[in-house]
Amino acid sequence: MAQAELTAEQVLKRDIPWETYMMTKLISGTDLQLLRRYENRSESYRAQLLDDDGPAYVRVFVRILRDIFKEETVEYVLALIDELLTANPKRARLFHDKSLANEDTYEPFLRLLWKGNWYIQEKSCKILALIVSARPKTQDGITANGQASNSKSKVTFIDDVLKGLVEWLCAQLKKPSHPSRGVPTAISCLATLLREPVVRSSFVQADGVKLLIPLISPASTLQSIQLLYETCLCVWLLSYYEPAIEYLATSRTLPRLIEVVKSSTKEKVVRVIVLTFRNLLAKGTFGAQMVDLGLPQIVQSLKAQAWSDEDLLEALNQLEEGLRDNIKKLSSFDKYKQEALLGHLDWSPMHKDPIFWRENINNFEENDFQILRVLITILDTSSDPRALAVACFDLSQFIQHHPAGRIVVTDLKAKERAMKLMNHENAEVTKNALLCIQRLFLGAKYASFLQA
Repeated sequence: MAQAELTAEQVLKRDIPWETYMMTKLISGTDLQLLRRYENRSESYRAQLLDDDGPAYVRVFVRILRDIFKEETVEYVLALIDELLTANPKRARLFHDKSLANEDTYEPFLRLLWKGNWYIQEKSCKILALIVSARPKTQDGITANGQASNSKSKVTFIDDVLKGLVEWLCAQLKKPSHPSRGVPTAISCLATLLREPVVRSSFVQADGVKLLIPLISPASTLQSIQLLYETCLCVWLLSYYEPAIEYLATSRTLPRLIEVVKSSTKEKVVRVIVLTFRNLLAKGTFGAQMVDLGLPQIVQSLKAQAWSDEDLLEALNQLEEGLRDNIKKLSSFDKYKQEALLGHLDWSPMHKDPIFWRENINNFEENDFQILRVLITILDTSSDPRALAVACFDLSQFIQHHPAGRIVVTDLKAKERAMKLMNHENAEVTKNALLCIQRLFLGAKYASFLQA
């Protein structure tokens, strides 16, 4: 594993035998001149060379990576490219210069992802992600090096590049090539690439979303906070893409994000999670889940903290408002009625919301207390412990909130059904059956409770 720990500094100190490569015709005399003019020069001198002749240097570097397979040379050229892009990421546009229309500037990096040691893989991934992101965009998205791909020369299509990259990134998340850097490198590249719709599509098709979920957990060290932030950034980018949202809805994503946001003090982490919640709020059952998981209270707590980021404060206000609207929607009597009539009772937010009962208690009188009769039928016929527990609880709520609640429920013969359920094998059912009976007898003497 020694080579995996190479540093760029070590690699860049190497003296590469360019003259030998020229004699064996692997590089040209012009290439040799360009390389010798560039090597061992100051940052400012190199910057001037790249400003004057950037595409020529890109051509030399790409051709060396294409034609020379000696590991030390490959590492050296990747280190040079990485260095010039780190100094100024905008130089990635040089790879798309019109003068390089017949050069396949993607292929060497794509091939090297799967070759050689970790140093080569990591640098190739980082460089490829940058140059792919810097490409000129077209309407159809099918471009090679920023040019329409109608020339006779062999080019790698951008869709193939992105699919290849996604495949390698998913492979790193499953089985990293490097024990500590494989996963962070993959996540960092994904956080850049998932801005592209075609990458979101490839990532979902490769079943990559599930590989992100285990990485969403509270972090304390600087490295783990950065990894958490970039993972949450990936989830935020995926929250704009419907097929990914479907997967996020059926996984443990939401509870994990809530766990992190409750304990995180890092502003950028909180911001990206709050923005993700804001995106997901209106989608499917996310709103109901957020309310169930106590997000409204968490948002209030977050708002009370001193954040400097105005975007975060605005997002928290919007999220709070959205959750409030959601609670109103969830608490509508029509929704309750539908749930009861279908017999699909569950602990959705409205059951334990006092405002729902206060505002809707008179609606229970509709059609000669139809919904109460349905709840009592559920007590008689359902084999689902959750439905039985919720029905008992709801009857106790009706007794508590309706002026004639105890009389109505007694007249409908609910007492006998609830009494039977006090011996149920499920603890949730017995607890709520007992609550219902206690409410029925509230104010009655203890003796009469025993006689019953």
